[in-house]
Amino acid sequence: MVRGKWVLAALLGSMVGMAASQAFAQADVIEKRQQLMKGQGAAAKAIKGAVESKDYATVETKAKDLMGSSAKIVDHFPKGSTTGKTKATAAIWDKSEDFAKNAKNLKNAASDLADAAKAKNDDAVSTKVKAVAATCDSCHKEFRAAKYSE
Repeated sequence: MVRGKWVLAALLGSMVGMAASQAFAQADVIEKRQQLMKGQGAAAKAIKGAVESKDYATVETKAKDLMGSSAKIVDHFPKGSTTGKTKATAAIWDKSEDFAKNAKNLKNAASDLADAAKAKNDDAVSTKVKAVAATCDSCHKEFRAAKYSE
């Protein structure tokens, strides 16, 4: 009888341990994607300042940063990573093709911006910056909650 209780206690302990490790893994995924998105926000802010000062080299560099990070967006939102402090909505997984398309659109818009900055074309840079911002906004409207889930 005592042996059965020890086995039950060990089983319950391992189940609690597995649940805790999943919670920590979930938090790690969310933290990594928040870092990615904060990096994108910082790049966008740097682009805005660089456009105002006509620093096309910085615009090009930061646009390329956005291109690289946008290619990683989908991987940072694995299915089921909704538990914890996150603004991700279920629409990300319900409309996964649309979400992936938005990430690709951002990559393309950032590429166009980098090209315009390399050419030092004021009008094109202005237009492409607006396209990048519109792409970010459209994704946030559809796939990002106003408040954290916790």
